[in-house]
Amino acid sequence: MKKYLAIYNSPAEAMKNMAAATPEQKAEGMKPWMEWQARIGDRLVDMGAPLTPGNRANQGGWSESKTEVSGYSIVRAENLEEAKALFENHPHTSWHAGCSIDVAECVEM
Repeated sequence: MKKYLAIYNSPAEAMKNMAAATPEQKAEGMKPWMEWQARIGDRLVDMGAPLTPGNRANQGGWSESKTEVSGYSIVRAENLEEAKALFENHPHTSWHAGCSIDVAECVEM
């Protein structure tokens, strides 16, 4: 099986709301994620973690990244279609308007 990296994207407003949530609200918000984890079982290689806003390097040096990357997960699937199916009805896409998930194959080198 191949590995696929899922990148979670969230608008700044969603991240601000999450940062202001109480521990109880955060725990409640994780319940759908735990249900997703149970649903896909051993296809989940790495649940991942939330990410803070990053920095971007280019020929001119470093700057604050403008992307809305907010987390990642790694899954295992036979092909891209199967990987995408693992993210159908994922809690991230219904969490806040503007949230999305990008899925890409991790190519063996």
